[in-house]
Amino acid sequence: MPGGASALVGRDAELLKLAEWAEDLTAGTGRAVLVEGEPGIGKSALVRTVVTVAEAHGCQAFWAEGDELGQALPLRPLLDALRARELDNEPRFVTIQRLLRGEVNAGADPTVAACEQMLTLLTELCSAAPTVIVVDDLQWADAATIGVWEYLTRLVDRSALLLIGIVRPIPQRDELDAVRRAVGEPGTVRLGGLPPKAVANLVTAIAAGSPGEDLLRLADGAAGNPLYVTELMEALLRSNRLKVNGSGTVEVTGGPVPDSLYAAIAHRLDFLPRDLRGTLQAAALLGTEFLVSDLALVLNSRIVDLVPAIDEARTAGVLKEAREKLAFRHPLIRQALYDDIADSVRPAWHRDAARALAEAGAPHDRVARQLLAAVSAPGAGPLDEALLDWLAEAAPTLIAQTPRTAIDLLRQASRRSPASTPRGAVLTCRLADALFRSGDHVKAERVAHRAMAVITNPDLLTDLHWTVSQCRALAGRADESFESLARALTLPDISARHRARLLVMTARAHRDLGEVTVAGRVAAEALTTAEQTGDSWAVAWALHVLIIVSMMQGNVEDALPLFERALEVVEDDTLLTDLGLLLQINKAVALGDLDRYDDALRVAERVRDQADRSGSLVRLAQAQTALTELLFEVGRWDDAQAEIETLSDDFKDPGVTCCDRGIAAVIAFHRGDPATAREHLRLAAPSADKIGNRVIASLTLARSLHHEINDAPAEALAELTACVTGHAEELDEMEDLLPEAARLAAQVGTTGTASDIAAQATMLARQSQVPHRLAAAAYCRGLLDRDPALLLHAAERYDQAGRPLLRAKALEAAAITHVGRGDREAARAAFTTADDLYSHLGANWDQTHLRASLRRYGIRRGPRAKHRQAKSGWGSLTPTETKIAGMVAAGLPNRQIAERLVLSPRTVGTHVSHILAKLGVRSRIDIAREAADHVLT
Repeated sequence: MPGGASALVGRDAELLKLAEWAEDLTAGTGRAVLVEGEPGIGKSALVRTVVTVAEAHGCQAFWAEGDELGQALPLRPLLDALRARELDNEPRFVTIQRLLRGEVNAGADPTVAACEQMLTLLTELCSAAPTVIVVDDLQWADAATIGVWEYLTRLVDRSALLLIGIVRPIPQRDELDAVRRAVGEPGTVRLGGLPPKAVANLVTAIAAGSPGEDLLRLADGAAGNPLYVTELMEALLRSNRLKVNGSGTVEVTGGPVPDSLYAAIAHRLDFLPRDLRGTLQAAALLGTEFLVSDLALVLNSRIVDLVPAIDEARTAGVLKEAREKLAFRHPLIRQALYDDIADSVRPAWHRDAARALAEAGAPHDRVARQLLAAVSAPGAGPLDEALLDWLAEAAPTLIAQTPRTAIDLLRQASRRSPASTPRGAVLTCRLADALFRSGDHVKAERVAHRAMAVITNPDLLTDLHWTVSQCRALAGRADESFESLARALTLPDISARHRARLLVMTARAHRDLGEVTVAGRVAAEALTTAEQTGDSWAVAWALHVLIIVSMMQGNVEDALPLFERALEVVEDDTLLTDLGLLLQINKAVALGDLDRYDDALRVAERVRDQADRSGSLVRLAQAQTALTELLFEVGRWDDAQAEIETLSDDFKDPGVTCCDRGIAAVIAFHRGDPATAREHLRLAAPSADKIGNRVIASLTLARSLHHEINDAPAEALAELTACVTGHAEELDEMEDLLPEAARLAAQVGTTGTASDIAAQATMLARQSQVPHRLAAAAYCRGLLDRDPALLLHAAERYDQAGRPLLRAKALEAAAITHVGRGDREAARAAFTTADDLYSHLGANWDQTHLRASLRRYGIRRGPRAKHRQAKSGWGSLTPTETKIAGMVAAGLPNRQIAERLVLSPRTVGTHVSHILAKLGVRSRIDIAREAADHVLT
């Protein structure tokens, strides 16, 4: 086998190029590289040499390997690479493992959640030290690993990451086409055959002498493939076909020679004893790497009895050590042995291997690997009873780890066991769950709906209703669940426990449709029933719906004791961990509604970190949105934008997407960037179509601003009043619209509307003495009455509440009212403070409008300190970005920066990206250079 210096003969140019890129890495410059070539051409040996160079320069390196039989196992190559570097105790590594074992409710496809965790972990590692990540045999890697690799190509321009993929030209895969496009020609190194001189040098090294013309002619038939040359030469040595003539030249004697690389490898295997060959074929079933214990199970043998065969295979150059496993020295050796198994025998042998592993209690993924190979082969027989029973028991873990593999197996199993049978009912229920988790909500709903017609087991029936109701809610069709849920509630075999759960689903559907009063009534019934049965799941979920109802009706104080009660229920129940996260998210929102922003931010930051560590993408997205809302309200708009950008909309439910995009659009409108704002509104539109009658305040405000900026204040007012008057049940969302509605009503001159709005604001203030409600009442009444004292009082209350934008609006209105009454001094004072607030927020549109309004009365700003106006360079950095830049310059990785600033590592990564873009640099080292020229605070 090629290795060491002999494998690099003739590769000076390629080695120099890769070595230069490795040196660039030590200076903080990353790159994505594909090393492409046919099997045996020397790709891995070349890259290993470069990795050694990088490690010698202080870089950390991770080597992953794709496996043809392991393509059903998400992220396995990357997990093995991290485990080899003893990083399997890293919190995110543990979370990934738990996600793939089904121990965490990710709220989405667990593979997607695990990929997000993997990306964050690798990004954190890159921020700690220059990093090389290699994926060998990328063409055999699972789709998740390829997806992570492709995503990392987008980060190399701003990370100290040398990302290398080693790939064959075939097989062709769509995922690899995306990888090739991402890397492009400049990053692709194609290895062709060695030139004749390099082949001659390699032959000389192996033959330990100068080759003759016949031997060189024979070697030329290897087309410059170093593995082929090596195998050919070793075949000749094994056959005693080389001799040294009188002049010291090595010549080849007559006889047949291998006519291909595959034949040369087969020649090596032909020399193995029959029994050893059979043992190696069994090993080939298990993959390129395998555990000796698994091989013993497949062969029904003791490990001690396998030792002689393993030693012989290692001596023959067929097997090698691979940490705690054994591995074939080259994938082509394993492929030759595997292909030599008769087509009619191979599926049955895989099935027997699956049964042996299952009976021994092997991890589910290893059993599934054999089972999938057994059922996917042409002419494969059906699963036997033992394996069907195993699948019914193992399905939950298998669904979490490899949902698509689980779907393939469960579909075949369901054909053998119809849903009308006890085992078939379990398998069908698990199939619906697998389809839902994989994101195929249409098929999940179809399978579950059909099964509900024949399944009578109450536990399974309740699970199916949960799946169907979630599918319909996500599709914006929550109302379609009422009929089936009502029918289920009348079934004679439904116990009080199941009734409580079905009522919870019914209440959630009403809440999703904005039918708040009905949702509260049904949730109260569910709670009473659940408490009678002692079902903590239903108790906690019913309390959660009641909390949401209280908040939507504006009774936030009433929700606080319900939070404490619900959190106590979920505290020690691992099955309710996900709900515990959701409760904390809503508690943060509630505290914000009470203007307890310090407490609210602490709770939001804590639950954001808990959701991140848990691996739940859905809860992480919701926690970040809650935090985003709070940051926006207290005027930390740049930090709010960073939180919005941290996660893709793909990981967010429709309501969360609408809220995030709404906030982003509102910020853009206020900052005088209508094009960006309109783009956010466009991106929100598909999600807005799915939320029924729900009001999302930020999205409604953004739509209103869109009309106002286009000189259509009446349409802007109509956007708000439609929600204020048409959705009276949703007071939590509606009350955020009242101040803007009052302002626009005063501007348009619709006194009746302004009076109605002021009355609603006054009513809310009477119900609660929360500062922002008192402020809103004074603001709306002050606009209606043109009373500057009330408007200034509103500004004071908004200041107490910690809401700078609304405080500035109240001061702006007070300034205009004062100047209209001839009190220029009071007008100037209010104008100056409002102008400063707008400047601090970066609200250029509002500031321009304010100045234009007061300029007509001869009131202008005097000399003052300039706030941040630059769009690029050091002066454009936000306060948070400046702090992070200083910490990057001090050499802190993202994780430590996150801990110091109470941010998530993802958010820190987003800020670092912004810093790099604003400074126009590529690496953390460049940030340090820029920081050295500035005073950091």
